[in-house]
Amino acid sequence: MDSHLSLAEQLIERRLLSNEEMERVAKLQQEQQAPLTRLIVELGFLSEDDLLPVLRDHFEIPMVALKDFPATPLPVEFSPTVGDFFKQARMVPIKIEGPNLLVAITDPMDISRLHALELAAGLHVKPVLAKEKDITARIEALFGNSYSTETNTGSAAREIEGAVDEEDVAHLRDMASEVPVIRLVNQMLVRALESRASDVHIEPFENQLKVRYRIDGILHEVEPPPRQLKAAVISRLKILAQLNIAERRLPQDGRIKIRLAGKDVDLRIATVPTLYGESVVIRLLERAQIFTQMDTLGFPATILQHFNEMISKPHGMMLVTGPTGSGKTTTLYGALQKINDPGKKIITIEDPVEYQLSGVNQIQVKPQIGLSFANGLRSIVRQDPDVIMVGEIRDAETAEIAVQAALTGHLVFSTLHTNDAAGAISRLLEMGVQDYLLSSSLLGVLAQRLVRRLCANCRKEVPFAGFDGNEPELTLQSTERLETVWDAVGCDRCSGTGYLGRVGIFELLPVTSEVCKVIVQRADAGMIRSLAVQQGLRLLREDGWDKVRQGVTTVAEVLRVTREET
Repeated sequence: MDSHLSLAEQLIERRLLSNEEMERVAKLQQEQQAPLTRLIVELGFLSEDDLLPVLRDHFEIPMVALKDFPATPLPVEFSPTVGDFFKQARMVPIKIEGPNLLVAITDPMDISRLHALELAAGLHVKPVLAKEKDITARIEALFGNSYSTETNTGSAAREIEGAVDEEDVAHLRDMASEVPVIRLVNQMLVRALESRASDVHIEPFENQLKVRYRIDGILHEVEPPPRQLKAAVISRLKILAQLNIAERRLPQDGRIKIRLAGKDVDLRIATVPTLYGESVVIRLLERAQIFTQMDTLGFPATILQHFNEMISKPHGMMLVTGPTGSGKTTTLYGALQKINDPGKKIITIEDPVEYQLSGVNQIQVKPQIGLSFANGLRSIVRQDPDVIMVGEIRDAETAEIAVQAALTGHLVFSTLHTNDAAGAISRLLEMGVQDYLLSSSLLGVLAQRLVRRLCANCRKEVPFAGFDGNEPELTLQSTERLETVWDAVGCDRCSGTGYLGRVGIFELLPVTSEVCKVIVQRADAGMIRSLAVQQGLRLLREDGWDKVRQGVTTVAEVLRVTREET
């Protein structure tokens, strides 16, 4: 029997796959450890109907149809877990011929499982080819599962809203494996990537299916697939992410590593049941994007210099704060990349691990098995690290351990969800962190937001018309020198939005000796902010107005992301 390379050469020779497509399949196979034949079908390069005859000729084994499968289990003594084995291996025994056991399979190259079956059955196993949907349907009929229609439990389950029987599962899997559906999903993802979308939202409503791309932080509705393909499209995504397509009643999360439009992309899939079906959000994480230099993120020169000095300290705690989607993770990854060298041991604990950093030990939070931020952080401290990154401080326990780690010779990075830098200090005090410990460990707090960057191809300069009179004094004082500003227009390059990409606006609060004193006095955020401003703190909006003056963004964008600061 030839190796999988010979099969690959045969597929290319028959012009069923191109060299580029086969290279893509081979690379994905190394990442996912999935069967070559299954990946070829799931990527939409060949349908199962087209691939099976090639496998039949190449491996010289016959094909069988669903009518050839037995109606009852064969009289062979297996272990009690045989059903699980057949489900995982995608095999089903169909006939005994003397010393031979005929077994229907989808992957003739899975030699190890065929050998294991020979040992368990005490018979010589002869493989035959069958469609995956036929094998799946017969396994469930012969060995049963929680959705089986042949048991009382299965009948009751179907009465619960969202339950799916075996025929529905087979039908969904069949529809999701059709080439038009595969191409539709691939096209939707490629278009999202080409549009620079960070997320794809697939949302079912009573009379329509909506698809929206989040581009530069703003959702844009795009043409959706036909509503009758809703179940097939969602099932396709769930299959790619190795989720349970039969489960529609509970939220599910998964991850896909894929190559789209010549780029390596990680897709995070999150499903949630809604009134009219499952809603799916796909986060697109282009692996090359995160590894950017700190000076390309929009830091003003003075803030960048002070921030670099803080992250170069041997110990202490550095916090980055802002709402979800404000670029905190990108900033922390940039900081880790800057200080990463063979002489330092860096450990992170994240939820989720968004990108893999070379030379960094990264831990994924798993609350279902008790691996929380707090528990993980306790173990990290015993690993003799130099630098620790905690994805987020969510509770008093995590905050306390992080502060203790910063006091015992570790450099600790973390994030908080507060509106500004001063608010992070108040939040930690409210969590129960001792004021004297916080003042001794905290190096500084960086607050940030992301504003859309004006398209340089179509922006135009206009007179500054002022505000509507409802803005605070701070805004009027900060913009008193604004005579002209730049406005968004829209062109082909920016898809008519007037914006192209995003840039950060920042405020950096260093913990000076004076700030330490007011922390020990348990001062509120307003008092800490006032003191910091006296010492030269430039607030988020002030950095925003600087970028407005430079023509980087618009007044509307600065107000949009900082309105809660007023």
